[in-house]
Amino acid sequence: MNALRNKVQLIGHVGQEPEIKNLEGGKKLANLTIATNEVYYKENGDKVENTEWHRITAWGKTAEIIEKYVVKGKEIAVEGKLTHRSYDDKDGNKRYVTEVVANEILLIGK
Repeated sequence: MNALRNKVQLIGHVGQEPEIKNLEGGKKLANLTIATNEVYYKENGDKVENTEWHRITAWGKTAEIIEKYVVKGKEIAVEGKLTHRSYDDKDGNKRYVTEVVANEILLIGK
């Protein structure tokens, strides 16, 4: 391995229409979720399907591509880094968020 680094690659289907925000200075922010599926079989032959949901955030040009081409149900590949953050909600409770900050996106399928 050349260098160990924080890198995530996911292929999945978009769960809802992406949320696009236009920020000061013309910068764009895209937020979306994608679902990844895993299928395996138990020893007794029973099929098990597991779906994981991933929160994706993208900035700038990547957000612009998402705004133009990504819709609910579209299969996409995402590459980025895993981030963790926390905030206080309106009731003062500490909330934690884990998300992938995407730096590349690949449109798959139709």
